[in-house]
Amino acid sequence: MQLISTHICKGQNIGVHGNLFGGVMLSWLDESGGAFAGQCCDTPRMIFKKPVRPGHLIKIYGEVLSIGNTSIIIKLEARRHSPYNGTQKTVCETEITYLRVDGDGEAIPISDKVKQKYEEPRIIDFLDGEVLADYEEAVDLYTTYGGD
Repeated sequence: MQLISTHICKGQNIGVHGNLFGGVMLSWLDESGGAFAGQCCDTPRMIFKKPVRPGHLIKIYGEVLSIGNTSIIIKLEARRHSPYNGTQKTVCETEITYLRVDGDGEAIPISDKVKQKYEEPRIIDFLDGEVLADYEEAVDLYTTYGGD
């Protein structure tokens, strides 16, 4: 891994919790990543998966990928929505890990109630006790092989 950019955290970059605002960090990552990709590929022309033009709407979707004792990993997907024909195309996606902290910035546990809310429902194969699949896949199997 090589150093590709350096920034100073200034007072104007501070968010409501007294830390660097995440949007500023994402902006720095975006600019630095684009410049680095352009440098590696010998071109100044780098875009996300699809270009976004004036007039397009950007819709952001998110889902919890996993949740640990003090952190959560979220997948985010930005989609370009055309108001002219109603199509949507994914233009950018990422996974971000967030840490739950107390007022001093120290990691603290995520409650069991929250963890249970985002655990993937699973169906157990009672013949051998192994996890078969995610709930949705199991429903498809059930329907395919003699379900309602």
